[in-house]
Amino acid sequence: MKEFKLANWPDLPPAYQRTAYRRMLSDMSHRFVAANELAERSGLSRYEVRQFVEMLDTRQALLERDRHAPDSIFDTLRPLGGWLRRALTAEA
Repeated sequence: MKEFKLANWPDLPPAYQRTAYRRMLSDMSHRFVAANELAERSGLSRYEVRQFVEMLDTRQALLERDRHAPDSIFDTLRPLGGWLRRALTAEA
């Protein structure tokens, strides 16, 4: 599942001047948000959210990431840290 965040605040065309769209922009300006969360918070349908996200993407105002992708190299090492912790405390 993809999550979206604003890269920059766009000028909205008249079709997107409603409060629900501004609410989505506000959410995406603070953090990465999944499309289903945007639909729930804004009250819009998933189709309307998808259209809005596509419009933002064409204006290059959007950052995307995979929800389950690690953020950094340290996230990929997290299982090793847990194993080390268990191994060291088991011997002590």
